[in-house]
Amino acid sequence: MTQTIAPRVRTLVLLFLAVTGALLAGAAPASAHAALTGSDPGRGAVVDTAPSQVSLTFSEPVAVGDDAVRVLDPKGTRVDKGDPANTSGTTYTVRLLSGLPDGTYTVAYQVVSADSHPVAGAFTFSIGAPSETSVSVSAQGSDDGPVGWLYAFGRYVSYAGFAVMAGGAAFVLACWPRGSGVRAVQRLVVSGWVALTAATLGLLLLRGSYTTSGRLGDVFDLSLLGDVLQTKTGAALVSRLLLLAAAALFIAVLFGSHDKRDDEEKRDVTFGLAIGGTVVASGLAASWAMSEHASQGLQPGIAMPVDVVHLLAVAAWFGGLTALLVALFRAPAETPVGRDAVRRFSRLAFGSVIVLVVTGIYQSWRQLGSWSAFTDTRYGQLLLVKLGLVAVLVGVAFFSRRWTARLAQAPAEAVSTQEAGAADAGSGQEAARPEKAAVSAVKAGAADAGTAEKAGFADAGTAEKAASADAGTAEKAGTGTAGPERAGVRTSGAPRAGVAAGRTGTVADTGEAKAGAGGAGGAGSTRAAQLARQRAAVENARQKRLRDADPHRTGLRRSVLAEAGIAVVLLAVTTVLTQTEPGRTEQEAQAAGASSSASTSTGQGTGAVTLNMPFDTGGANGKGVVTIDLDPAGVGNNTTHLYVEGPGGRPLDVPEVAIAFTLSAQDIGPLPVVPDRVSPGHWSASGVQLPMAGDWKVEVTVRTSDIDQVTVSKNTQIG
Repeated sequence: MTQTIAPRVRTLVLLFLAVTGALLAGAAPASAHAALTGSDPGRGAVVDTAPSQVSLTFSEPVAVGDDAVRVLDPKGTRVDKGDPANTSGTTYTVRLLSGLPDGTYTVAYQVVSADSHPVAGAFTFSIGAPSETSVSVSAQGSDDGPVGWLYAFGRYVSYAGFAVMAGGAAFVLACWPRGSGVRAVQRLVVSGWVALTAATLGLLLLRGSYTTSGRLGDVFDLSLLGDVLQTKTGAALVSRLLLLAAAALFIAVLFGSHDKRDDEEKRDVTFGLAIGGTVVASGLAASWAMSEHASQGLQPGIAMPVDVVHLLAVAAWFGGLTALLVALFRAPAETPVGRDAVRRFSRLAFGSVIVLVVTGIYQSWRQLGSWSAFTDTRYGQLLLVKLGLVAVLVGVAFFSRRWTARLAQAPAEAVSTQEAGAADAGSGQEAARPEKAAVSAVKAGAADAGTAEKAGFADAGTAEKAASADAGTAEKAGTGTAGPERAGVRTSGAPRAGVAAGRTGTVADTGEAKAGAGGAGGAGSTRAAQLARQRAAVENARQKRLRDADPHRTGLRRSVLAEAGIAVVLLAVTTVLTQTEPGRTEQEAQAAGASSSASTSTGQGTGAVTLNMPFDTGGANGKGVVTIDLDPAGVGNNTTHLYVEGPGGRPLDVPEVAIAFTLSAQDIGPLPVVPDRVSPGHWSASGVQLPMAGDWKVEVTVRTSDIDQVTVSKNTQIG
């Protein structure tokens, strides 16, 4: 690393650490990938009388179907009636049969979060006293079976296909325009398009079963497919298919008429293709952003464009890397990937890494919210694995840049010098042994003994295969013609052009001599064409061997191959990460569960209505759960107890709390209530007047410092 670059790198590292610390320290509330944060009756609660309904509260809005919530009695018989209803906000209720006997009841739910992922779970509550139950409800969701595995595989293929298609096309347009005529690169980009299209169709068919039953037999259920098309995820998948049709037209132009145009016209078309390709690729990336984590939680208006830019950077780096790998290993000898193309991609990859770092920091802050989530949640642990793989990948990329620099510093005349030396050596051998001029010509083209053996067709053995021409006449004609051509090569000072011209002349003259001497012109022309093709193949093999003998190019191949292998694993981890509950939501759910389990020991949950509300003020000790007990939860006087707990269910003594009641349907409120502090983490207020029955909104404001506070709310039925 030069002295000029080193200070810049140090500045970037310091800026990276500063931004990361500021973002994670100042986290604000957000959610994605819904989690159950509360229920009424609560998990494991024992109530005196049978409730008329069961309410579930999630961290974000969810989609519920006809059987999304089921309530089973101790014998396994369903006791819920009607479909689940969204009573308010993120709370969903299902009515129960009247006159339920005492015992333990099981609540099982399966919903779809707003970021498209299915969420399933189960818990129990008891009426009167706990009892034995025959119900064994598995917490396994529809995404854990074969359909879930196929869906996850389809997501991986879709990500990989997008990266290969978009990144490969970008590599051709921005780094290696000559690659548009290389068959191996064409096949790579088209394969990416086919993979993305097939995966999108598969996801569309699997989606209905994935979010409901999880059975393979429901994959081709047209009614489920119709339901999927009405959802946000279904609309995103259909939009992706329409954009893929435009992408097919783009690929046809890029690898079709574009490659056949002259240089000036090609530049104009390239500019148009770059603009159109960027628009199509951005639209494809948006089909993920609009239906997954970025579309929910904190700052979705910023998060979705950031997610699009993140996906485009991934495609430019990973897809371009794959295209470079194919070019290094599969490009024909007459169209090798040049030093300039490698240098351009090196700059493109470096810019992509910078974009990935910036957008990745923002995304991590949204989904984690705290340093502890890195180690305490599965999302954070997977993110650490991803960061480790990215670090390894960047390290390997550093060596690739070194090989690129060495390749660029290599003198451009090196290969020409080697070829000239080979040609001179071959010509000297011809002069010494004129009777074997044809063999010497092949040796001059191959520049080594191994190629001379493979090119033995010019020897006397080849001449013997000609049945209609005299071998001696052909040999003389070939020898007589070859000598002046070789002399021409040495005089002109252009070894490669001279050798090629000499070979062409030799073939033509030899064919004419054979036609005149043997009276078989057709056979001579055929042999001349065969010799021309064979000599062209030998020349290509010689050029490829010279290119492969370059140690810098060999080192670059190996490092790029290592990068591609790591990228495959990294893409798999990223796919799993997108299907994992974010750390912020997981911690909120854990806090709500701890609050519910500790309710008996703290005296909570004894009111007619109990509401649990997670909060996060964004400051130090700013995360926890506030619980309100409202008794008797009817019209007139009510007594309110408020409990504030931190992580782990410990009482959290905050400076101030406030309560407000609002009945929006009757335009009443907010009615403020200032509770009195009873003990650390416990406040109460008596004589709370609620004048009418209805669906009341209960708001609680929690202040944890002079500047950090947050207001959370839930709705409950009064009267």
